[in-house]
Amino acid sequence: MIATTIPPAPAPAMPHTDAIDWLEAACLGGLLPPAVQWELEAAAAAYRDDDVAERHLQRAYLLAPEHPAVHIGLYRFYFYKNRLRDALAVAQRCLEKAARDNALPVQWQAVTPQFADFSSYAALPRFYLFTLKACAYLHMRLGELATGEAMLAKLIELDPLDRLGGSVLRGVLQRVGEDDDE
Repeated sequence: MIATTIPPAPAPAMPHTDAIDWLEAACLGGLLPPAVQWELEAAAAAYRDDDVAERHLQRAYLLAPEHPAVHIGLYRFYFYKNRLRDALAVAQRCLEKAARDNALPVQWQAVTPQFADFSSYAALPRFYLFTLKACAYLHMRLGELATGEAMLAKLIELDPLDRLGGSVLRGVLQRVGEDDDE
């Protein structure tokens, strides 16, 4: 049985290091306050018990609502539990956060390649693109094809070299409704 006592540890503010370095470390689970790390580990240990795992993830979110590892943990939990609507809600929060972190318009439709160097491998723009791709995919899976297609078109506009594989999703979208036997 997993202990339910949260170790007392105040959540520190985001480090005053370079934001890109912070994001790269944070996406890999670094720079987590100990209480948040504990909650994420407890959620992983309780993965088969949906209610318990989700409670741990929600507590991690309350303790560190801006930490990318928490968002990624919530997203993956909902995605792999086939709770796609919940996964989309997390992905949309991530997209808004990634827009703010990149000084982009919050409305993804208004983002253009002139706002950031999306062709680089810098963490902040790539996190935005990955999140946009996740949102497009989830909309497609939920049958919201027009929104998924629009988001996919934006991804391809921002990533014309197709580093994130938007063309693969475009191929899937183009085959929607085709008979699998042909």
